[in-house]
Amino acid sequence: MTQIFNFSAGPAVLPKEVLQQAAAEMLDWHGSGMSVMEMSHRGPEFISIYKQAEADLRELLAVPANYKILFMQGGGLGQNAIIPMNMLGCCPQPGTIDFVHTGSWSGKSIKEAKRYANANVAASAEANGFTSIPPQDTWRLTPGAAYLHICTNETIDGLEFNFVPQVDARTPIVADMSSHILSRSIDVSKYGVIFAGAQKNIGPAGLTLAIVRDDLLNEALNICPSAFHWKTVAEHESMFNTPPTYSIYIAGLVFAWLKRNGGVAAMEQRNIEKARLLYAALDADDFYQNRVAPEYRSRMNVPFYLRDESLNEQFLAGAKARGLLQLKGHKSVGGMRASIYNAMPIEGVQALVDYLNEFAGR
Repeated sequence: MTQIFNFSAGPAVLPKEVLQQAAAEMLDWHGSGMSVMEMSHRGPEFISIYKQAEADLRELLAVPANYKILFMQGGGLGQNAIIPMNMLGCCPQPGTIDFVHTGSWSGKSIKEAKRYANANVAASAEANGFTSIPPQDTWRLTPGAAYLHICTNETIDGLEFNFVPQVDARTPIVADMSSHILSRSIDVSKYGVIFAGAQKNIGPAGLTLAIVRDDLLNEALNICPSAFHWKTVAEHESMFNTPPTYSIYIAGLVFAWLKRNGGVAAMEQRNIEKARLLYAALDADDFYQNRVAPEYRSRMNVPFYLRDESLNEQFLAGAKARGLLQLKGHKSVGGMRASIYNAMPIEGVQALVDYLNEFAGR
């Protein structure tokens, strides 16, 4: 039987060990007689699952004590509305939010923010086709902005920040880390808010994580729904309303898997190795193209194009026959894309590299 490697950008591949454990516990979690999907979110069984997941994530990311970890719903797009509603209440209205536009996801964030605030595009990579991040000395930041919003890894365009922006100490940085959280070491204290949809590097769709500094918990607009008000969610330990319980359970299994495998630092080294292997194959000649400047290439999401795009369908058919799935690029940019998240083993990347070389006739 052909071994399958799933390169989907999200919902994405999960560790095999995690899926096996979830399958074994599906009908009866730890002798409770219940599936996790059947548990009350306020019962002692699920509360223990939640508390362990929260503690493991705090340990993995070394989240400081003055930050709350919130398990929320709504996905990345939902957070693009939830964040301005939570952070503009202390500003003279309408407030101003600074953005660095580095691709499709930061573009969506800008569009959504315009419903609630003045959205100042302090810098944009659109003119260069989102192939590099504008030098920070060219950014036009707003004095007194409510916050600076960045997408630290653009899932569609394959652009990843390799630095933390330098801003006025009064301006919090809000970072969308959906597609590379837990893949590399970060200093949480450099950010006011970090958020991430779970369906890429953490678990199944339906769960969104928000890591919020304590002083930002109670600055919401009056229109912010109570179920999305960070202070309310924090006070109720993410149980104000029914959370995505099964997604939290799977995320907790992934956190435990990460700890067993050396944590974030060890995972970062594996991700560096996987990315080098794949980019080397793409750069071997001009048969394939990755258009992102090397210093900003994402380790997680690798878009590429065939020199002769008439071969696209043939390429995808051949990949599928070899068990290499979900390589078609996003519809907005075309081409191909390989997402090589934490759960993608190096054997999967090697199998893709072997196919790239074979298809190119190397």
